Amino acid sequence: MKVIHDWLAFWNSHSPKHIALVDGESLESWSYSELFKRAQSGAHFLSACEQLQKGDRIAYIGQNDLSVVSLFFACARLGVILVPINYRLSPREISYILSNSESKVAICDQEFESLAVESSQFVENRPKILQLKNFQQESIKDHPHPEFHSEEQDPAMIIYTSGTTGFPKGAVISHGGLFWNAVSTSMRLNITQNDVAVTFLPFFHTGGWNVLTTPFLNRGAKIILTQKFIPDQILKLSQDFRATLLFGVPTTMNLMARSSCFQEFDLRTLRYAIVGGEPMSLELIKIWHEKGIYIRQGYGLTEFGPNVFSLNEEDAISKIGSIGFANAYIQTQVVKEDGQNARAGEVGELWLKGPAAMLGYWKNDVATQETFVSGWLKTGDLVRFDKEGYFYVVGRKKEMFKSGGENVYPVEVEQVLSQVPWVVEVAVIGIPDEKWGEVGKAYIVCKKEKYNPQELFDHCSKNLAKFKIPKIFDWIPELPKAGSGKVLKRELGATR
Repeated sequence: MKVIHDWLAFWNSHSPKHIALVDGESLESWSYSELFKRAQSGAHFLSACEQLQKGDRIAYIGQNDLSVVSLFFACARLGVILVPINYRLSPREISYILSNSESKVAICDQEFESLAVESSQFVENRPKILQLKNFQQESIKDHPHPEFHSEEQDPAMIIYTSGTTGFPKGAVISHGGLFWNAVSTSMRLNITQNDVAVTFLPFFHTGGWNVLTTPFLNRGAKIILTQKFIPDQILKLSQDFRATLLFGVPTTMNLMARSSCFQEFDLRTLRYAIVGGEPMSLELIKIWHEKGIYIRQGYGLTEFGPNVFSLNEEDAISKIGSIGFANAYIQTQVVKEDGQNARAGEVGELWLKGPAAMLGYWKNDVATQETFVSGWLKTGDLVRFDKEGYFYVVGRKKEMFKSGGENVYPVEVEQVLSQVPWVVEVAVIGIPDEKWGEVGKAYIVCKKEKYNPQELFDHCSKNLAKFKIPKIFDWIPELPKAGSGKVLKRELGATR
């Protein structure tokens, strides 16, 4: 049986006047009927004017906007694949994604048009640069595209994540994967059509799309969309629109809690706050609990969901540090280094299986084959579970660390730093940081008289996104190594 994931058509028929989206800045609102019509007209424009067909890729570079949501659903009608790109990346990094995805069109908001143009100059088959306002103008015209061409296993979007080889990998998320993530999330969080949430995580991040936005739109609920994270704005919008759920990472939850207006806002309509990305401190949990808002910590990853685990709010204190247990339609196993399944208390790599898993990495069969084993997705994260079945993340099999909720892979940073002529060797690790959770620290081996931290910083600024740039540069005479010559980063980490 062919499954049609035309969510908007359903809500256009059943609750056309119910509000789907609200712009957090202008307070402009779109009903489900309005969103559906814009998606249809947008699909007509992309097909008739831009000649996009099923399987083609279209990139987006810019901040959150209501029209980006209609763009996604317009693409879905055609079977076109959306490629959201992190606007914080350098032109070098963006050009790789444009080239790798072979995007035919790159839509950008006006603020990032020059970035899109500069980035496209490095691409052999340059995409057409189109301003978001042009798509907006076309989507309000009455040119419906009634057909819906996407099927269950068709790719819906490619979300690029930093790669351990220094090149980003594109996780291919199917329409079926989005649907099952939405269903699993709705079941675990008890989402209904009456729910309201503020979305501030950027749309180049899986959290911006798939933690609450797509699950809410699947259920016919309301999303308040903001362009960026401004603590007081998020708190005020949550109060004014009587939000029922709040999502954030420890960094954003901390910044909101530190706001001078935190105690003034009435947030009693919030059932709880969902927190992911990294563990949240007991002190911060208690601050929110004293406000009457309970914390549900969780775990996820771009390649699977990202709503995989959730800790019930009543366990927030008693199971501090736990990610809870798996959501619906997700199988788990913990595999030790010897290939055997771990028992309670033993550490192993977390493997996942379920319909929300990505299809694979775009044009990267090697990485896909390394990630999947007999249908199981290897996360690269080391976990343990207790006798009651609660899971805990204890480390990362790979060297990736998170800074402000963003993944940073040291190899990518090391490759950029190695381009500096006087750098002989370099090793990058993540170190604790009060504001961002973790930040990078680079250990540099070079001729001492040549050592210039400012030059290193300037070089990184030209070639890396800001959150990837090490906050600390440290000269050392040599890197600690094993007999095989492998750098022993754990010894560098011991100096944190």
